[in-house]
Amino acid sequence: MSLFSIFDVSSSAMAAQTLRLNATASNMANADSVATKPEDAYKAREPVFSQVLEQNGGGVGVRTLGITQSNAPNPALYQPGNPLANKEGYVYASNVNPVEEMVNMLSASRSYQTNVQVMDTAKNLALRTLQLGQ
Repeated sequence: MSLFSIFDVSSSAMAAQTLRLNATASNMANADSVATKPEDAYKAREPVFSQVLEQNGGGVGVRTLGITQSNAPNPALYQPGNPLANKEGYVYASNVNPVEEMVNMLSASRSYQTNVQVMDTAKNLALRTLQLGQ
């Protein structure tokens, strides 16, 4: 693996963590949403990643396979005064767990920051290598 392929690896990881942060932001934004039916209620989303390994020793990195929805049940809340309440007075909340989302956000942020540092270190190594010939 060449020094320059480090930039490809880190950039793919940064793109993956950006997607993860966007999914977390969407989940947090919809954490307090409600719906009339459980199938209409917001379901937490999470991206699925896979590693990429090239046969010729070239690039490696991260690939996004897709975004999945949580299978956790949407809790029924008794709110007869809510305009979205069904005949029995229930609304269905999203299945987003704010604590898990905060942990996801911190983890994605740290991973992104680490990859920025990797790219900065690789850049400095490349510049020092060029300076050796002077």
